[in-house]
Amino acid sequence: MSNDSEPAPAGRAVIVTGAGTGIGRATAQRFADEGASVLAVGRTGTTLAQTARDRPAIHPLVADVTDPDGPARVVDAALAVFGRIDVLVNNAAITRPAPLGQIDRADTAAQLATNLVGPVFLAQQALPHLVASSGLIVNVTSVQPFRGWPNNSVYGATKVALDFITRTWAVELAERGVRVVSVAPGVTHTPVLAHAGLSPEQIAEAGEQLRRRIPLGRLAQPEEIAWWIVRTARPEAGYLTGAVIQVDGGINVA
Repeated sequence: MSNDSEPAPAGRAVIVTGAGTGIGRATAQRFADEGASVLAVGRTGTTLAQTARDRPAIHPLVADVTDPDGPARVVDAALAVFGRIDVLVNNAAITRPAPLGQIDRADTAAQLATNLVGPVFLAQQALPHLVASSGLIVNVTSVQPFRGWPNNSVYGATKVALDFITRTWAVELAERGVRVVSVAPGVTHTPVLAHAGLSPEQIAEAGEQLRRRIPLGRLAQPEEIAWWIVRTARPEAGYLTGAVIQVDGGINVA
């Protein structure tokens, strides 16, 4: 039986982290275009302003979910603006590629804090309000556990861990009316590698190497990933929980 009482994205209050660029920006804009009110969270005010441009339903918030008070700031801001929380999209992530033997401790701590610990404590802070709204948590993940990913052991481990968290929370929260889903993008055109310090030449080379492995023969656009994230908030998705939705151009089955 479908859950006809679950609202469509229109009228819903949504938090999207990492909303200044890439998948986060596309997701915030897609939700807004479908009638949701969105708190766009990120570390840089200028990029958040670009996300919100010409979309009054998007409310930028400069905040860092890795700060001890970051999750409370985000949730308090959402409640102050919207009075409720229906959807939390844990999208913020960083990568610092390095092979074993060259892994930096500070870079590792930053990846763990942003990609894994931050989402845990933001979801925990938002949980009472998600229960009140029979809400949804979407964790944006990536690599699958049965494939190695050279130079990305720490980053990949955080994403695999987040998929495990998705499955566990789905079981824990089902009886409280909260659904939990992972959307796992494949290689996508975003600034994440530039933010990691790679040169344009290195990024182009890595993209070409990956493109040759992707059955569909191209990288994804952020808007293609955002479409799937927003679809999980539709009433037609009301029976979906604990799933990892791979949107990867076929790379994980190639």
